[in-house]
Amino acid sequence: MICTPPRCILTGASSGIGLALARLLLDEGWTVIGVDRQPVPVDLGPAYTHHLCDLSDPNAVRRLALSLDGGPITGFVHAAGVMRTGGIIDTRDQDAALMWQLHVGAPMALLRAIVPSLLERRARIVLVSSRAVLGRAHRAAYASSKAAQIGLARSLAAELIGRGITVNVVAPGAVDTPMLSDPSRGAPAQISLPIGRLIQPDEVAGAVAYFLSVSAGAVTGQTLYVCGGASLGSGPL
Repeated sequence: MICTPPRCILTGASSGIGLALARLLLDEGWTVIGVDRQPVPVDLGPAYTHHLCDLSDPNAVRRLALSLDGGPITGFVHAAGVMRTGGIIDTRDQDAALMWQLHVGAPMALLRAIVPSLLERRARIVLVSSRAVLGRAHRAAYASSKAAQIGLARSLAAELIGRGITVNVVAPGAVDTPMLSDPSRGAPAQISLPIGRLIQPDEVAGAVAYFLSVSAGAVTGQTLYVCGGASLGSGPL
């Protein structure tokens, strides 16, 4: 079955990396199905449709999954994310559960629903993780949930390789998005990237777009750090 234009389901589409990626894909001729708990703040045109969904609510995710049967899918990107700071002693149980559901539970549920619709030999899956997976003080639950995305991606890559479907991860450092200044995150962000500035959402979106491209058809199960040099000196994960 041919999918023209290519269709991507994109979570976290209303701001930050997700919104930047939506714009990029639409400019490249994709049809984008966005998902976010907030509406999109701008008109993205007729090739964009939006689903309001709180991905931290498992029941809402199940309802969303049932509504996504709209034809073959070329791409799935999970860019939705949330930060709650805390170490092993002071992380609240509800914060840990929130991040696990949003970063791991939600993409697993959505992928379970859409994998049958993914195009053979063409489909791409990309999860947006974090450089924090390499270790960061006072990020115990956040880093754990983001590291789980890498395990999920590598397992799915092995499972789907026979169908020619690729699964990869983009792991950014501190990105200039609303999440960075969200007061509900806990401790304020401390930013000291080696490049001397914040990473821009468009830069992360460009990395994701590469993994979605035809050129990346031989790359699967990999993690790309877009972190301004913050991962230098760290062992790979």
